[in-house]
Amino acid sequence: MNLKRISTLALGALMAMGLYAQQNLSWAQMPVVSPEINADNSVTFRVLAPQAQKVQITGDMLPTRKIDTPMGKYDAPGVADLVKDDKGVWSFKTGKLPSELYTYNVVVDGVRTLDPSNVYCVRDVTNLFSMLLIGGGQGDWYRVKEVPHGTVSKIWYNSPTAGLKRRLTVYTPAGYETSKEKYPVLYLLHGIGGDENAWSELGRAAQILDNLIAAGKAKPMIVVMTNGNISQEAAPGETPNGFTVPTLMLPKTMDGNFELAFPDVIKFVESNYRVKADKNDRAIAGLSMGGCHSLYISANYPDTFGYVGLFSAAINKQQKSGVESERVYDDLDGKLAKLFAAKPKLYWIGIGKTDFLYKDNADFRAKLTAKGYPFTYMETEGGHIWRNWRIYLTEFAQKLFK
Repeated sequence: MNLKRISTLALGALMAMGLYAQQNLSWAQMPVVSPEINADNSVTFRVLAPQAQKVQITGDMLPTRKIDTPMGKYDAPGVADLVKDDKGVWSFKTGKLPSELYTYNVVVDGVRTLDPSNVYCVRDVTNLFSMLLIGGGQGDWYRVKEVPHGTVSKIWYNSPTAGLKRRLTVYTPAGYETSKEKYPVLYLLHGIGGDENAWSELGRAAQILDNLIAAGKAKPMIVVMTNGNISQEAAPGETPNGFTVPTLMLPKTMDGNFELAFPDVIKFVESNYRVKADKNDRAIAGLSMGGCHSLYISANYPDTFGYVGLFSAAINKQQKSGVESERVYDDLDGKLAKLFAAKPKLYWIGIGKTDFLYKDNADFRAKLTAKGYPFTYMETEGGHIWRNWRIYLTEFAQKLFK
């Protein structure tokens, strides 16, 4: 029996067992290559869509555009038109791009979707994005390299204050499982609409820590990535509630309840991991909403953290509804006085020049300066974007526990 006959019979057997429909057997047509990273670090995107009338790409590798939001003007990803050839392939080539991790979408006749030729994608709240990585610079910190790798675990803990079993993402550095050493801890908090998956997926926290530690630029540390939505057990789709739709606004998001429940996280970590349970071996940092949480957690527990990082912090964006938990936000000046009297080793602030929270952060820095409180400041290009927050984590982590 010849090979062609055997293949035909095998395919028939698969179909008879109902397995054929479960597999993506696209042998008949080779896909287009997209994205293609060219030698000069430009990128070519291609979409095979012969019947489409218009194809575009939108992503953070393109010049930004301003859009109106309830919180003011916001830097949104740019948009570029693709050009169709005689085979129905639409294409667009960028200019030379800096080394970075980029996210984007394809828009076909007004419908935003993923790049069908790119299997790599990531979720950010309610949106799915295709992604690509250009090395040779900052993006190298986000790559998986031939270095010792830490472990990323999804861990459930009991929060009596919240009245829930809740989930954490925990990074333990290479060698943790086989050593008896105790490690310092960074508590790393996400932004509004995010969850305990945000920093490990969009933020590339594990890759950043692996690479910094291997390069001798950061101390080995445990990184605890919380779910800052205190009414939520875990990320959407990861709870008994099933495949709930992600949302930006959840109950008790920024009303003090998360800050009040944070000692439950510390107690769990220090009871279940080999950690150094000392102020100068604890750090807390967060982006946007997580920056707000980091500000007020550190201010309300002034002897708990030796290192504080505010990444594009939503300083004045609390949800005021008259609940008792809002006492967390009372008398910030008095709480900051106690925090700085306790002499934190580092108080670090980073924000982009076009971030819609820039003025709030500038006003906060002015407050610290007027009081003579020491802090470290980093200002970057761009707005309220993951590109900046990955940079801030890379910089902040190098300054910890030294």
